[in-house]
Amino acid sequence: MILGDGRGLSSRLSPPHKSGTKEGMSTTATTTTAEETAHQEWHAPRASAASTGALAECLAPICDKVLAGERITPAEGLTLHDQADLLTLGMLADAVRQRLHPEPIVTYIVDRNVNPTNVCITDCGFCAFYRRPGDPEAYVLTREEIIDKVQETADLGGRQILMQGGHHPRLKTEWWCELIADLKQRFPQINSHALSAPELEHLSKLDKRPVEEVIRDLAEAGMGSVPGAGAEILVERVRELIARKKTTTDTWLDIHRKIHEAGLRSSGTMMFGHLETSAERIEHLCRLRDLQDETGGFTAFACWTMQPEGVPDEGLYPECATPGVYLRVQALSRIFLDNFENIQTSYVTQGLKMAQVTLRYGCNDFGGTMLEENVVSAAGCCNLESIQRIEDAISRAGFTPLQRNSWYGICDERYEGECSPANPQEARPKCAAAGPTS
Repeated sequence: MILGDGRGLSSRLSPPHKSGTKEGMSTTATTTTAEETAHQEWHAPRASAASTGALAECLAPICDKVLAGERITPAEGLTLHDQADLLTLGMLADAVRQRLHPEPIVTYIVDRNVNPTNVCITDCGFCAFYRRPGDPEAYVLTREEIIDKVQETADLGGRQILMQGGHHPRLKTEWWCELIADLKQRFPQINSHALSAPELEHLSKLDKRPVEEVIRDLAEAGMGSVPGAGAEILVERVRELIARKKTTTDTWLDIHRKIHEAGLRSSGTMMFGHLETSAERIEHLCRLRDLQDETGGFTAFACWTMQPEGVPDEGLYPECATPGVYLRVQALSRIFLDNFENIQTSYVTQGLKMAQVTLRYGCNDFGGTMLEENVVSAAGCCNLESIQRIEDAISRAGFTPLQRNSWYGICDERYEGECSPANPQEARPKCAAAGPTS
């Protein structure tokens, strides 16, 4: 939501920037800048404080709205983020999950992350994975190497390959189309969940043509869905600090709009716990919710904490956010994103035990098995687990584990129902133009 004076939503919900002239709708009386606010010490509310007194009176009507299935406002979302205790947030998020997914099922997908290249010219200070062109550790996988990785995934019953790389200055759309088409011919059962919005914008610049044409060609080659990477925080103040060369907020959103209009689904994400304020987290969620209202093209939302260890600008960032903050944001995403059917946990960054807890904090999906992961692990944080351990964790949390496809259709032989949607054609967003996709 961008307000009429050109300022983002968070500028109305949080203390104003130094350049602002109007008083922000802050929950605290302060005149600090957003940068200072992001680093202020914050103490999580206690459950006892939320049960009686003025805070309870403030939270009660918001909780009633959530439990009644009504949409909360950004201001109410910020109140929950900053003032609600963790148990209250978990109760509300679990109620929303049960309303949307009454059957005690938690899904996951057998997949693998394949990064065809780590060469990138975008220089994100939070990324420990990329290498500049000419770096001794820079690489581009051969076609044979990629095929071998996908074959290993297929042998384990895999359904998806998550393919992302850096912004390579010479790998154009044609290179990616040939790769995706080859994989689709060899492995028709495996979907190419490929190329984030910033990568698509990069390809359009290399090709010197509209991003719609890039998306069209990739879809015709066999790309079946698009990941939500590169969103980070969808607020320009933050993006200027952590990813100055990367796709802007409005462009990220518009590319996903165009993905949905082309008949493909995508996911929404958020990387938090760095230089953003709580109000900017709410603004991020609001921008996603608004686009979902418009297109209906997001399959799911996933969030994770930034992993600052070993990244190029490590000194710029605070320590990794605590598990309590992760649970708070995870629960709030389920409460606020009322038009997202699925919320995914992040066991890769948070670990298996925390992922179990999130199943009672709004999550209904365990994400992918990630038989290989390179980006997060480059920052020293990676908790990959076997399919059996993932299923055991889901079962111990009181749910039935079932495998799904990229479009969240259950494709498990143990499931007696129909797999729907089973392919990108069945999963076409409501805004897509008439006519089948490849």
